[in-house]
Amino acid sequence: MLKVTFFKKNGVYFGFRETGHAGYDDAGQDIVCSAVSAMTMLVVNAIDVSYGSETDYNIIDDSADIEVFAYGALPETGLSKEKQFAISGLIYAYYVQLVDMLEDYGDYISVDEKEI
Repeated sequence: MLKVTFFKKNGVYFGFRETGHAGYDDAGQDIVCSAVSAMTMLVVNAIDVSYGSETDYNIIDDSADIEVFAYGALPETGLSKEKQFAISGLIYAYYVQLVDMLEDYGDYISVDEKEI
């Protein structure tokens, strides 16, 4: 099962961790893993390119697990409130999309939130 945990601080979404594999199909054919991977990189690239805020992310090669932190969503980074809102909103939209996927793919993916 692919497990995605979203991180919040004072209710602000600022990162996530993805671990495991969906197991929907064989590697290279797994539409659940493909969808999640594509959305993950969309979020990372949008934050970096569109919002001009760096993301800290680490991909573990052996397992393909990934951690993404977009600290620009947090007030203490000094970005404008608009950029903070946009970055956090993008991560929240990703959370909502994955929650929607649970209806059809709940046997292959889990989605949680963690306040830190």
